[in-house]
Amino acid sequence: MSKVFIAGGSGRVATDLIKDLVAAGNTVVAGARHPKKIVELAGVTPVTLDLHSDVAKIATLMAGSDAVYFVAGSRGKDLLQTDAMGAVKTMQAAKRAGIKRYIMLSSMYALQPEKWADYSALASITDYNIAKFFADNYLISNTALDYTIIQPASLTEEAATGKVSFGEGNDTTNPIPDVARVLASVLTADNTIGKVIMMRSGQTPIEDAVAAVK
Repeated sequence: MSKVFIAGGSGRVATDLIKDLVAAGNTVVAGARHPKKIVELAGVTPVTLDLHSDVAKIATLMAGSDAVYFVAGSRGKDLLQTDAMGAVKTMQAAKRAGIKRYIMLSSMYALQPEKWADYSALASITDYNIAKFFADNYLISNTALDYTIIQPASLTEEAATGKVSFGEGNDTTNPIPDVARVLASVLTADNTIGKVIMMRSGQTPIEDAVAAVK
């Protein structure tokens, strides 16, 4: 079992992710600007994380962790300093703290800008996708981290289905609990290291889909 650091620990995806990680026996250090909003569970340590801080300070919060998740999002309010540069700082901090495993929550087709205009849900969040484009590219090209990038379709508040489809496709939504479950599942799936996984609603059980990644 692992000690996991989560950047963006008070958000919708993070709340379900934390529950899944703890249920699997992991301990979690969850960082957020408002740590009181982080779900209260045994095995979860809330800390104050400001992504405007310098890399050294962020690395101190991560120290001793085995893996880092970036699931922070500004909902369009702070795209450059949170969604783009904030992500980059956590990558640099992970390196400084000696952490190799890094799991990124991104967005469907974030690395394929030519696709954004084809889907209204993506066209409506173009600035967010630009931020994720640069963050994902930095992770792939400018770090030596053992990364996995999860690129879900639009997030919905619907109940979990426990099933997904990986890869390109026209289904444009994902229930938040399913996204969280995929994020939790790839932590111990070494076959997902170095992979960019697009996900959307589907018919394959999540554990089977993760195990089948090549």
